Amino acid sequence: MTIALTDRTEMAENGESSSDDMFELLYDIVPEGFKGEVVEGAIHMTPQRSTHWEIIADVFLQLTMHFGRDSKIMSDVRLDLPGDGNNFAPDLFKLPDDAKPNEEGRWRYQDVEFILEVISRGTADSDYGKKKAAYAAGEIPLYLIADPYTGRCHLHTLPKDGEYWGNLTVKFGQPVDLTDTVLGMTLQTDRFPRD
Repeated sequence: MTIALTDRTEMAENGESSSDDMFELLYDIVPEGFKGEVVEGAIHMTPQRSTHWEIIADVFLQLTMHFGRDSKIMSDVRLDLPGDGNNFAPDLFKLPDDAKPNEEGRWRYQDVEFILEVISRGTADSDYGKKKAAYAAGEIPLYLIADPYTGRCHLHTLPKDGEYWGNLTVKFGQPVDLTDTVLGMTLQTDRFPRD
């Protein structure tokens, strides 16, 4: 693999890089088969795995069956969150049907109803820590972490003052009851594979 270095003089002139500059760099350096995102200004690259994708696809299908084919469900799409350098590409997120992109053509975190992150060995600290904090600061109503290494799902709800006050953990195979949430459904985990 060859990584081409690009001239970042414009970024250096003002002493900081913009989110757009960081994502442009990601497009240049992240190899195929890897996911790249910016967490607190640092670039994170992780290899995509079959287990990872199978869980994302399962949740996507359940959401699509519940909300319809035209529902706004995104995967690995840039989402800028509160905090310096928090430009994530969540494994999956859902928006209400009436959500509209901002002036730059990106989705607003204020419209996001649900986020799913599937743990990878290299991203576990970020998914459980920095990303969880950014999602709470952005008041994302539902943040679900699926961990194929432990065989557990961790649901975080009730964001306030930069933290989640509601937490539920279930084993793979047990349903995640979201009926009293903005999603109004139960998410089945019995088909989630383990690593």
